[in-house]
Formats: sequence, C-alpha cells, structure tokens
Amino acid sequence: MRWISVSGDRLVDQGGATVVLTGFGLGGWLNMENFITGYPATETLQREALRRALGPEGYQAFFDEFDQVFFSDHDARYIASLGCNSVRLPFNYRRLEDDRAPFVIKPEGLAALDRAVEICKRAGLHVILDLHAAPGCQNQSWHSDNPTHWDAFWDHVHFQDRVVHLWRVLADRYQDEPAVAGYNLLNEPADRTGARLSPFYDRLSAAVRQIDPRHVLFLDGNTYSTDFSMFDRPIDNAVYTAHDYARPGMLPRSAYPGETEGKYFDRDKLEQVFLERTQFQRRTGTPIWVGEFGPQYTGDPARDAERVQMLRDQLDIYAAAGASWSLWTYKDVGLQGIRVVPPESSYLRQIAGVLVAKARLGTDQWGGDDSGVRCLIDPIMEVFAREFPDFDPYPWGVDRWVGVLVRSILLAEPLVSQFEAAFRGLSPAEAKDRAACFAFDKTVETTALAQVLRVALGVPETS
Repeated sequence: MRWISVSGDRLVDQGGATVVLTGFGLGGWLNMENFITGYPATETLQREALRRALGPEGYQAFFDEFDQVFFSDHDARYIASLGCNSVRLPFNYRRLEDDRAPFVIKPEGLAALDRAVEICKRAGLHVILDLHAAPGCQNQSWHSDNPTHWDAFWDHVHFQDRVVHLWRVLADRYQDEPAVAGYNLLNEPADRTGARLSPFYDRLSAAVRQIDPRHVLFLDGNTYSTDFSMFDRPIDNAVYTAHDYARPGMLPRSAYPGETEGKYFDRDKLEQVFLERTQFQRRTGTPIWVGEFGPQYTGDPARDAERVQMLRDQLDIYAAAGASWSLWTYKDVGLQGIRVVPPESSYLRQIAGVLVAKARLGTDQWGGDDSGVRCLIDPIMEVFAREFPDFDPYPWGVDRWVGVLVRSILLAEPLVSQFEAAFRGLSPAEAKDRAACFAFDKTVETTALAQVLRVALGVPETS
C-alpha cells in the first residue's frame, strides 16, 4: 500500500501520482443503523432489546457472528473487483469506550478496527477511519446513536475531550500504516450555533498532528456535511468532505428527470447542487471527496431505473471534477446496498412483522414514508402554524423536526419491544444463524448498481 497525501487540489501517492479514491461506506457494521439491518430506533436500544431477548449467551453468539461475517475478505475482494480502491469505515465510539469508564479504550474495539484494516489491506483497498457516532452525539439523528433530538456533544467539553483522546489513541496506533488513507474525524456534525465546529477542528487536528503528522484529515462540513461557511483557511494535508444526497433519490414522491418538492431536477441541477456544496474546496484549491451519496431504491422498476440513471449522472459529474467518492452504503436489507440480504433469509423472516410495522408507521427517517401517520402529524402542524408561525428549528425546519419527534422517537421506541419479541426464545445457535444471513455468500448483488459502477470505473463486464 502506498501513502496518500494532499498536493494542492489532488490526492497523490508517495510517487506524486494522482489518486482518486472510489469505494463504499461500510455502514451498519461497526456503527449500526436502523434502515441498514432492520431494527427500529437506535443501535443502543436495539442492542439492549437483543440482550433481553437472547440472554447473554445468545446475544454474544449473534454479535460475534455478525461482526465476523458482515465484512470479510470476500466482501473486500468483491469491492475491489468493481474497480474501487477504498472503503470508508464508520465506527461508533461505544466500540472503543464505555460511558461508565470514559478515556479507557477497549482492546476488543481496537482489535475490530485492526481486523477491518487488514482485510482491506489484503484486497488492496485503502481505509478512511470514520468516527460516525461521538460521545454526546454530534448531530440530532439516529446514525449518531442519538435517542433524542439534541446534540449534547457541542454543549459539553467533556464529550469533546473524549473525542480528542480517542483520536490520539488511533493516531498512535495507525501512524505507520499506509493502508489507512486518513482519518474522517467527525461524521456529519450539526452544530446549531455554527460557531463551535471550526475551533474544535483546530483543536482536534492539532492534537492528532502532534502524534501523526502524515495521515490525511477528512473534515466534514457543518449541517450534515453540507455547509462550509464557518471555515476560513484550510488545514494543511486535509480534505473537506461534502455529502451529496440528491433529493430525487430520497423521497417516495419524486422523479428524475422531473419535479421533486416543486423543483425540476435533471443532470444540470445535480451539477449545480454539487458545485454549491463544493464551493469551499474549489475556492481554496483543496481536493474534493464526496464522503456520502447515493439513491434509495424502492422496488418499483420504473422509479429505480430513474434513480440508477441519477447515480450514473452523479458519477459522471464527479469524474469530470476529479472528485473522489464513497457510495453509501455497501450492504443492507434492501434500501441502498450493492449486497442485499434476500427476503427469504431466516433473519428477514424473523423480523418480517417489525419491517411491516416500521413501514406502516414510517419510523425510519431514512427510507421511511410518513403517509401512514399524517393523521398524527397534520394536527400537530396545524397547532404549530397557529401558535408558533415563526418557529424554524435547526437544521431542516418544523416539518422534519416534528417528524423526528413523532416517527423516530414517539413511535420507534415502543416498536423496539416488538423487535425484542421477534427474537425472544431463540437459542444461541439460532441467533448465530440469523446473524449469518449477512455473510457475503448469503447476500445477493444489486446488479443494476454493480453495472453502473463497473462502467464508471472502467471494469469490463466479463470480470
């Protein structure tokens, strides 16, 4: 593996050759998300439910197997076969530290990261380590394992101190490892004041650089990596990472090309949004890396064909700009992954009733539809329009704010008990069998997505 660094607006290897990073985010593994593996609410609530349902032995059997099979040498070789050269590795701080023992790093968490790096290294893939869920929650959403809608990370220096300590430990561990392309220090921060992110990055990057001056730092913008207005001059050897989810690929009522939320989206509009989100990078002459993007697939052939075309257009836009990218996400139960757990698997049959309830109640903010609970949301919105007409909460306004409170908390939390009930009574061997459904040879390829990537990356179909 060759070292990667920043040279002007390019990433280069140690010989000075331009490197364009292409690959996947490994969502749902070392940081779990509800739409990826099918549980309601947050990772922590899911784990508590499975611990109650399976008991200590069954719980351990399930997660030992899940951790082993979700990403293996087979997966890494498959990603490389598509023409990709990297993966972004999201992890939850709870893998490395317990809230009851802050600043004490768990050796088993470090071992899990080591194993992931070694798997990627054997396949010739670079790794970007990504702190996806930080102590106190750096944003308001489920993917930071946040059970509320408050981002306490920004209000308590204690949480920030723990992140600085954690990254210093990781910098010390990987400072001599060229297979690690760099450190994505904080996924999708959302500081409602907009004033605290840049000073924290200055502090954190300086602390990392004291130990490891060589690795690239990947720095997400504010408001879920869409806003870079709080930054002035770029940090040396750093990449400012934009996330570029296009609205026509995210909503149940959309069209591409066509109208979504009252706006017409086509290739030109996609490029306009991309240019807006990467203005800081282009102005400062720093590399562009789209750390997350990708449509959600619906099962409707016509709509999914539109979304595949949208993905194709995005990849063309990135290629023309010389931008690196990481597609979200590699493996799931059917919304975005290129490897998908099939419906007939024992795992999806186990949680079939929960998935139906999740869809009916729209509990997943990502991929969910609120049409089944507008009977709850609409009266609340009427009260807000009458009583609080000027209320405009950060980050996305009152409609999505109410949606989070009603769908992701009020309805999702009690649904966790149904998820628990679905696993109650399984033996450790049965629990292991359900987790094994995420193994490479038990999943199926999303062929249309694979074809798009192979063409974009110049891999012959016969390979």
